Amino acid sequence: MLPPALVTLALRPSVELRSSVKEITSLRGKDVGVRSPTQDVNPSSQEAKDKTMSLEELKKMGRAERQRMREERRRQKSDSDSESEYLVGKLAEIALTVREPDPVEGTGLIYDERMLKHKNLWDDHHPENPARISGPFKRCCELGLIDRCVRLEAQYSTEDMILLQHSQMLIETLKQTTEMNLKELRAEAIKYDSIYLNNSSYECALLSLGSTVELMEQILKRKVRNGMAIIRPPGHHAMTEEFNGFCFFNNVAIAAKHALENLKLKKILIIDWDVHHGQGTQQMFYNDPRVLYFSIHRYEFGKFWPNLRESDYDFIGEGKGLGYNINVPLNQIGMADHDYLAIFHQILMPIASEFDPELVLISAGYDCAIGCPEFEPELVIVSAGYDSAIGDPKGQMGVTPAAFAHLTHKVMSLAQGRVAVILEGGYCLKSLTESAAMTLRTLLADPCPRIPPSQEPCDSVTESILNVIKVLRPHWKCLQYQGFTSDPCPYEEVNQLPPKPDVQFMDVENKPKEYPECLEPYPVEEYYEEDRKCSPVIDRLIAKTNLDKAKHRTCIAYDEGMRAHYTSSSYYHPEAPDRITRIFDKHTEWGLTQRCTRVETRMATEAELALIHSTTYLDEIKSLEDKNPFELKKLERKFQSIYLCRDSYFCARMAAGFVLDVVDNVMTGQSQNGVAIVRPPGHHAECTEAMGFCFFNNIAIAAKYAQNKYNVKKVLIVDWDIHHGNGTQRQFYDDPSVLFISLHRYDRGFFYPSSPQGCPTMVGKGEGTGFNVNIAWNNGPMGDSEYIAAFQQIVMPIAYEFGPELVLVSAGFDAALGDPLGNYLVTPLGYGHMTHMLSSLANGRVILALEGGYHLAAIANSMAMCTSILLGDACPHLPYTEPKDSAVQCIRDVLDVQKNHWKSLKFRVNIKTEEDNEEDHLKAKERSVE
Repeated sequence: MLPPALVTLALRPSVELRSSVKEITSLRGKDVGVRSPTQDVNPSSQEAKDKTMSLEELKKMGRAERQRMREERRRQKSDSDSESEYLVGKLAEIALTVREPDPVEGTGLIYDERMLKHKNLWDDHHPENPARISGPFKRCCELGLIDRCVRLEAQYSTEDMILLQHSQMLIETLKQTTEMNLKELRAEAIKYDSIYLNNSSYECALLSLGSTVELMEQILKRKVRNGMAIIRPPGHHAMTEEFNGFCFFNNVAIAAKHALENLKLKKILIIDWDVHHGQGTQQMFYNDPRVLYFSIHRYEFGKFWPNLRESDYDFIGEGKGLGYNINVPLNQIGMADHDYLAIFHQILMPIASEFDPELVLISAGYDCAIGCPEFEPELVIVSAGYDSAIGDPKGQMGVTPAAFAHLTHKVMSLAQGRVAVILEGGYCLKSLTESAAMTLRTLLADPCPRIPPSQEPCDSVTESILNVIKVLRPHWKCLQYQGFTSDPCPYEEVNQLPPKPDVQFMDVENKPKEYPECLEPYPVEEYYEEDRKCSPVIDRLIAKTNLDKAKHRTCIAYDEGMRAHYTSSSYYHPEAPDRITRIFDKHTEWGLTQRCTRVETRMATEAELALIHSTTYLDEIKSLEDKNPFELKKLERKFQSIYLCRDSYFCARMAAGFVLDVVDNVMTGQSQNGVAIVRPPGHHAECTEAMGFCFFNNIAIAAKYAQNKYNVKKVLIVDWDIHHGNGTQRQFYDDPSVLFISLHRYDRGFFYPSSPQGCPTMVGKGEGTGFNVNIAWNNGPMGDSEYIAAFQQIVMPIAYEFGPELVLVSAGFDAALGDPLGNYLVTPLGYGHMTHMLSSLANGRVILALEGGYHLAAIANSMAMCTSILLGDACPHLPYTEPKDSAVQCIRDVLDVQKNHWKSLKFRVNIKTEEDNEEDHLKAKERSVE
């Protein structure tokens, strides 16, 4: 039975906000809905007393109960008033910020054939050639992507724009090449490392830079949501006074400086996944805390071009910019999808969320792609080099084209989706074209193609990740999940200090005056041998990649018939019919229902219910239709936290049937994803028992149904209801085909359902060992930051390693701020971001089914936000707050248990942090700089 104070609050859903919050606050610290070990579960004696009590006596009891709780909180030295003010402020903030989806739509695209004129006049086989942009554009046309974009006109940059990062002398030098003959062009080119010139190089460089700035400005003016610039020449190696590495003007760095100085942005994230370190961009923002520069590049301890000491992990910025320069050096070739995903999960996304940019710029080089032989932001700029892609002859890495879709999708959760992807490198044309197309497809909100289950990150990338965490931990609050003691790390490289003694770096003293090798023809046979070997591999990858897209984006299930399940008791019950009505009304208010496909109403058959429940139990629930009120009341006492009416069986069958209808709609390709606004909920229901407001386990039935009817081999169930989904866990505890991950309030076993089954050590049994993951919160309340951290550190790494074909979400919203049972602090914004993360899995086949949630406004806003994200709307801005210490410890505890079963969690190790070690590190770095 609910505490009288909660009953009083529930009976007055329209009371003024402040008084409501104070009553909610008075329940904080008390486990509402928790049955202590000594509590009598038979409510009959109390119910008998209630029948004889007058209304005045009930009010008196309520006042006494509230007074008792206030005194208890004072004894605990809790400041109730300040907490009330905090909650009032948070609820008011949410009321102002949670609104219908941002109307800004469209993906901008810039491509101009004039940039094809830049080519090497003395080497027809040079890898930086016009086909690098014409190929990706053609492939995007073949996939029908270009017609879906908002075409933006290429612009020439002004000299004033260039002068934001380069000298006038550099501009004049390039301008003079327009009148040079071939001999003069060759003579000028050898002055720079890896440069060629022709009479159109200056014009193309102006177009490349101008187009980058134009795309960024259109995003910031809200003309388009995001965009891609398919441009050349690239830019991220260009330095203030020097051309370098095929680059003349630093497109991304100039655009970022323009946004900061002229457009008054405050924080920009630059992601550079080109396989070569963008030393030019790093130098330009090395002491600027307004720009977070994040580079993933092939390094080989300094032996890979550009052979700079400053490309290593310990160069983290200086002055006010200390901690805002992040290098993730890759010290061996062959890094693959899982290695890059680990970098994103462990470093980039946690730090980017904490940085909170206004814009994201991606230096998108695709030379890390397979087949290449060398290797919360206001804005996100991606230096999109694709020379890390599989088959690239420069990168010699193994990132597949489909993986770039996933990397892009992750970044799109930042800066309210304001992401500009700027092409940098990429020299295996087949891999480059496909990788760029997958990136653009993701910007257009198409589902990420399913990639194979992640393998174990290699030890080399593990060492690099841990080294980055080692030096950045003092600067970022989110890097808390390793052990930090004087004990050595099990990865020896993490215990060492850079640089390696046998490496010759490029510096001022040994820098050549000329680079005559720039005039030598590329070794064609050697260069393209890797391309020939990888070409069949790339062809197979392209053929295997499923680019199917459903006819409709999102389907939705709702029927007012489910309101028929109600309690006949005199007090208000939190699992009320208005729960689904308010949610559906909010969907209509935001215009979401009009954008969704409605599924037809149907009842689950007894055979479908029997996939999970026993026939004896089904007969018992079916018999409710024939019982009188006295018999129903008597039967209620048999179950935990259940009320019954003659329509309970009807509504429970409809709820289960609706979820199965959504499964049908998604698995047959009618819709990409789906939402089921259903009640009664289901995740507590056991095979033979109703409990916790639940009759039939809707999600468990749906998982079995999908496996039986559609031969789905791997199902991921994520349960973020605040209560542990005991019924779902029990159904699949020994089943390796279903990965069950539950995030729930646990309070060391004293929060409902008050069972040790929800603790982190319950990992499954038999063949299902490791396929049950309990993220059990203690010492709450937890909010957005804690849940997002759990997703980044546990949920997403494990999910990618599992590789589901279908994702089912037990979407309870009783962890929402203001919920009277949960007393947690998750906002609709947090639920939206969790939904976004999950939607990258299973080719976008994600289904949300309502479970709990008892604050009507909170559940309406929260589920509407999730549906908005599934429909492809931009993620809302989610301010960063540091996770509670107790949450960090809970996450560590889960990692310690689950790392024995999931290789993606291998980063939970100790990092040595002796002060002497840090002092030696600083001295070594000073020597290297000198």
